[in-house]
Amino acid sequence: MKKIFFRSMLLLLAVSVFLGCSPKEDQSQNSGKSMPKTEGAHYPVTITTYNYAGEPVDLTFEKAPEKVAAFYQSPIETMLALGLSDKLILAVGLDDPVKDEFKEAFSKVDYRDKRPEKEEIIDMEPDFIFAWSSLFGEKRYGDVKFWHDRGTKTYIWQNSGLKKEDALENEYQDILNIGKIFNVEDKAQEIVDKMKTEIAAAKKHVEGKTKVKAIIIEVEKEGQYRVYGERTIGGQIAMQVGADLVGKDKKGIGKEELIELNPDVIFTVYFGDYIEKDQSIEMLTKDNALQSIAALQNKKVFPINLSEVYASGIRTYDGIKTIISGLYPDL
Repeated sequence: MKKIFFRSMLLLLAVSVFLGCSPKEDQSQNSGKSMPKTEGAHYPVTITTYNYAGEPVDLTFEKAPEKVAAFYQSPIETMLALGLSDKLILAVGLDDPVKDEFKEAFSKVDYRDKRPEKEEIIDMEPDFIFAWSSLFGEKRYGDVKFWHDRGTKTYIWQNSGLKKEDALENEYQDILNIGKIFNVEDKAQEIVDKMKTEIAAAKKHVEGKTKVKAIIIEVEKEGQYRVYGERTIGGQIAMQVGADLVGKDKKGIGKEELIELNPDVIFTVYFGDYIEKDQSIEMLTKDNALQSIAALQNKKVFPINLSEVYASGIRTYDGIKTIISGLYPDL
């Protein structure tokens, strides 16, 4: 009996080997869970980016970049949010401190406030430069072709001056593209889905209700305001969550026009040392000429960081939350 049992077990083992799977492997394959792609299965990947003139450039990545130089807020924080701090050999030019959840990882990165000379970057031999379009001007680091010819790939943040319209969809796409380049697509998709979920919830909340009249402005000088309209990230967020974005087709307005628009809610943009957070509010609330505006009468003037509404990257989520909370405090 023992011999028969032993021969039977050998036969079962041979069949399993012939079929190329063990019972455990077969169970995992049928569990419905997607397994992460290996490096070999993921690459090569081709991404469309741009040159300084705004013309599309297709780049093929055979593997994930290993030596990355990232410039400015959204590229730096996107790398951190995707868990790629170990790839950063240099980070330059933050407008705001990195978010609290990234500070520990960022403390190990070579960060500089001022942009190094082009020659120093060449000596660092990065295989990837991730930046805003302004970096590749003639008086800075030169167009992307110079770097591509040296074997250094580039990626330009789309809403950093490349196009006439800053589209919210571009923010999503840039995060997803970086996820694809570094084979962390699931994490990138999770970040984008979180943003879209917030917008969808707010939109549903206000269905059938009277729209709130809102405007997003930046005080340029006494009595002159830059408007973040329908061709800006902030304006598109406001419209997508159901606001009536007044002055949406304008780039700038004066006091009289702001009074005439009479928004229920005003979001006022602040950034760096140029316009501080409290100052951005006081320049409106302490202006006697504006006191008839509904937003001022009802104390509905809210500060919003420039990093949340311009080339915003992962801070797009913060911009969405800021705008939703200002429009719909009950939500």
